[in-house]
Amino acid sequence: MIVAKNIHKFYENKHILKGIDIKIEEGEIVSLIGSSGAGKTTLLQILSTIEKYEAGYDSMLSLNGINLDALNKNEISKLRNENLGFVFQFHELLPEFTVVENICIPAFIKGISKKDAQTEAYKLIDYFGISNIANNKPSEISGGEKQRVAVARALINSPKIIFADEPSGNLDSQNSRNLYEYFLKLRKDFNYTFLIATHDQKLAKKSDRVIEINDGQIIS
Repeated sequence: MIVAKNIHKFYENKHILKGIDIKIEEGEIVSLIGSSGAGKTTLLQILSTIEKYEAGYDSMLSLNGINLDALNKNEISKLRNENLGFVFQFHELLPEFTVVENICIPAFIKGISKKDAQTEAYKLIDYFGISNIANNKPSEISGGEKQRVAVARALINSPKIIFADEPSGNLDSQNSRNLYEYFLKLRKDFNYTFLIATHDQKLAKKSDRVIEINDGQIIS
């Protein structure tokens, strides 16, 4: 599903990632842990095609069997929209749109009609038990509800892989546990693959595997 070899990254001459090798199988839930500055978010951004790894290190990244070095910028953007889902710590919901409209945005980018996108969005709204807030705006719903909306938005295009960057970092302990339970349920129901960067080691242990990063290298 994800295969990365010898991944390096520099920021302002600082060596952030120092030769990372990683493989994530289909249907796995894998958590990346490490202190702030360890490199886990940078690695997540590279594996999810948001950032580019350094050239000149004989590196390689493939997603679902597709070698990204063979794709141009537009092809990578299309792959990202159609095959990858993203969940962020601060939800990143657009305040001027309703819950259902926020969920539909990736589908609109893909070119799906408003009618079909809303049909899929309401299926996800029912799945996450948030029908009562479908027409509310983000300012009118709780933090836990915002994160469920964000997960629903990540799933609207039926991605192969969901990348989550500190998805529970802005939630209380109960909503954090609920979020991870949804991840487990989604894997059981739809065989989604999850790669999660988190500081929360207790919740990370609910994953199939925990990968610890320190000073830009995998240490366990």
